[in-house]
Amino acid sequence: MNKTVIYLSQLFLFLLVTVAAQSQTGISGEFKVDYVPFSKYIRPMDSTKTNAESNFKRAQIAFEVPLSLKMDQYDHPKLWSVFFNGSYAKMENRNYEIESLPIEFQGGFPNELLNTQIGVKHLRSISPSWSLLIMASVGVYTDMVEINKDDVLMQGGVLFIKQFNPNLALGVGPVLTNSFGVPMVLPGIYFNWESKGALHFKITFPEGVELGYRMSDHFDLKAVAELSGMTAETKIGNKSTLLGYQQIIAGLRPQVKLGKHWILEPTGGTTLLRSFSTTNRKIKDIFKEKDIPDPKFTTTFYGALALKWKF
Repeated sequence: MNKTVIYLSQLFLFLLVTVAAQSQTGISGEFKVDYVPFSKYIRPMDSTKTNAESNFKRAQIAFEVPLSLKMDQYDHPKLWSVFFNGSYAKMENRNYEIESLPIEFQGGFPNELLNTQIGVKHLRSISPSWSLLIMASVGVYTDMVEINKDDVLMQGGVLFIKQFNPNLALGVGPVLTNSFGVPMVLPGIYFNWESKGALHFKITFPEGVELGYRMSDHFDLKAVAELSGMTAETKIGNKSTLLGYQQIIAGLRPQVKLGKHWILEPTGGTTLLRSFSTTNRKIKDIFKEKDIPDPKFTTTFYGALALKWKF
């Protein structure tokens, strides 16, 4: 997959979180931990599996708090809210030889990654089937080696969302970011299609897909495939560079409702893709392809546990 497509998908995941919450009117949040055990490093120069290996452990938290909520003439929410999300990942890397690593990683793969973000959201209807979503956020994206002003990334967006029916929505609009050094506008896309029956599905861009069967009001079993990742500003050759970690997983995810306000979601499965990438923070390098593929890892087990709440 094109590394820029993956990175932009990560960049727009904050849009996904806030758009998906448009029907929520209370305090909502999620705490999640996920784990990938040691898997072998695949040398990108010749696609050879080596004896070097890395793992991945991450804790994530996200919540949204409404500041103001009114119902408009279309009986849709007119909402102001603040949101926060943070992710911390710890990685162990062993048995690496410097000559097996791409030049961008001559210092080795990162041992830690930290992503934090705080922002504000405004949602309002502009017609019976169209909504306007406005967001702005600022965050710190770092590999924990050195935290400075270059690690502070800002982004904002305006999405025009068409609700074709209760199960299908499409949103498009401009997203402003300083991720590539200077403020620039990129296209933002949101797509959500889901069914509500006992046998149900959900397709959300850019997060992923799920197919489930609701066995009772309190238990739902889902098969899922989803994209996630982390971003950090780092220095390569004294140049500010964006480091990206990407993973695509597939697995089974039971969903257990614990009363009215809590949901427990364990996940067990496998990694379909796990890789690192780097992108120079220059506009001319956004869609530039490398001669050598990004470093990646062999397929292995994936496990996660999430606790969600809504009041």
